[in-house]
Amino acid sequence: MTSTEPARPWPRGLDALLAAGLGALQTLAFVYTAAWALPMATLALLVWRLDGATPRRAALLGWLYGTAWLAAGTWWLFISMHRYGGLPAPLAVAAVAALSAALSLYLALAAGLYARWRRGRTFDGALFAALWLLAELARGVLFTGFPWVAAGYSQVDSPLAALAPWLGVYGIGAVMALAAAGTVQLLRSRGRRFVAAAAAVGAVVLASLAPAAFTTSTGTVEVALLQTNVAQDEKFAVEHLPANLLWVHGELLRATAPLVVAPETAVPLLPEQLKEFAPGYWEQLQARFAVPGRAALVGVPLGQIEGDYTNSVIGLSAQTEAAPYRYDKWHLVPFGEFIPTGFRWFTNLMNIPLGDFARGVTHPPPFEALGQRWGPNICYEDLFGEELARRFSSAATAPTALVNLSNIGWFGDTIATAQHLHISRLRTLELQRPMLRSTNTGATAVIDHRGVVTAALPPHTRGVLTGKVEGREGLTPYAVWASRLGLWPLALVATGCVGLALLCRRPSH
Repeated sequence: MTSTEPARPWPRGLDALLAAGLGALQTLAFVYTAAWALPMATLALLVWRLDGATPRRAALLGWLYGTAWLAAGTWWLFISMHRYGGLPAPLAVAAVAALSAALSLYLALAAGLYARWRRGRTFDGALFAALWLLAELARGVLFTGFPWVAAGYSQVDSPLAALAPWLGVYGIGAVMALAAAGTVQLLRSRGRRFVAAAAAVGAVVLASLAPAAFTTSTGTVEVALLQTNVAQDEKFAVEHLPANLLWVHGELLRATAPLVVAPETAVPLLPEQLKEFAPGYWEQLQARFAVPGRAALVGVPLGQIEGDYTNSVIGLSAQTEAAPYRYDKWHLVPFGEFIPTGFRWFTNLMNIPLGDFARGVTHPPPFEALGQRWGPNICYEDLFGEELARRFSSAATAPTALVNLSNIGWFGDTIATAQHLHISRLRTLELQRPMLRSTNTGATAVIDHRGVVTAALPPHTRGVLTGKVEGREGLTPYAVWASRLGLWPLALVATGCVGLALLCRRPSH
């Protein structure tokens, strides 16, 4: 079989079913780490069916693959919209399907262009990887971005994870695509093309084995991470507020660890509401953490009921007695935290409290306490590594540890919990910084700079996780280029590869 021979024709319905099945199947790797090889296998099978397909047919297969991939990976959005938002079930199902289908148009375009531009040559693998990378970048950036279950997250426990401090999650996804396409070429090629394809796959393997330690220790700190486990339909209910506020307050006061962290909106009331509901609440906490050697980070909304309000984190320590540290969430969740233009009718169908937040600043300072620089981020902000990397433009001011305060109680007892843990682990690998996760329902965990979970609470339980975290200083290559240039280097490399492929396909004269 030569490299120009297309895949054997199948019944169209079978091809479409295969593409959708492969897309849905690969989502297992975002939950079960042992399944990390599955996405590469499904991607190789997709490339096999794209080879020889017409551009229109290839676009359809890519769209079906992507739609099933996203629908299987984000079906839990239905719970937030229907169970907690009150959206009728048919509309909630339609919304998840429409989102998955729309976000898969990038992959459909990439697959169609691949079918149009491939020429059965060795460079086809690089062409596919470049188009795949551009599709993932588009989904992750355009219209505020939604890179959940981006391909690279499936590789957090694979050999390709060693590339994280160099290339980041999108780079890992591109290398995975290159390896998948190269494998297909290996099975179809002979002679020099076989050698070239084997060399490409071998280079991927060797690159993933290269050890890279770019950071050094800044000391160890004991921490206590609260997991409140408040059902989302009880979080803002007046009848449940006293007990929940009392538990958070009590655990913050009783904790003996130097650093205590309470999750996103652990205190779910604006300051003026809290003064009426629980007088002296903040004053007692401020007095407790004004003692040297103690610090706290607490998730709370800030602002005015009739004005701008923010999803925020308050930092308390002896250094902040006069003015508490404040971090305001910058990357807001569409529909949940801000209303996209033209979609107010949709959000009006749901009952979401505090649903239109103001944004924070793009380059927030760290919370300096206990000899470390803590970098807070809220909920799915840790999904955007290039945005966290902005804080690493200077080694002298970069966080020595990251702290994620989350509430994914909106999504019930679902795979979203395990997926978010994967995301946080990939961030630690990219930046070689530990990540503390204090969440409402899980996963509350301590992750070291190598992406290893060193301590964790069972999801959907109330408790306090104690552990130790080792801060780190120094910059990874990813932190250096992403902090200054964002994702543009990856986009430019991918565009260059596509341009080279188009140049090579022209007949010589």
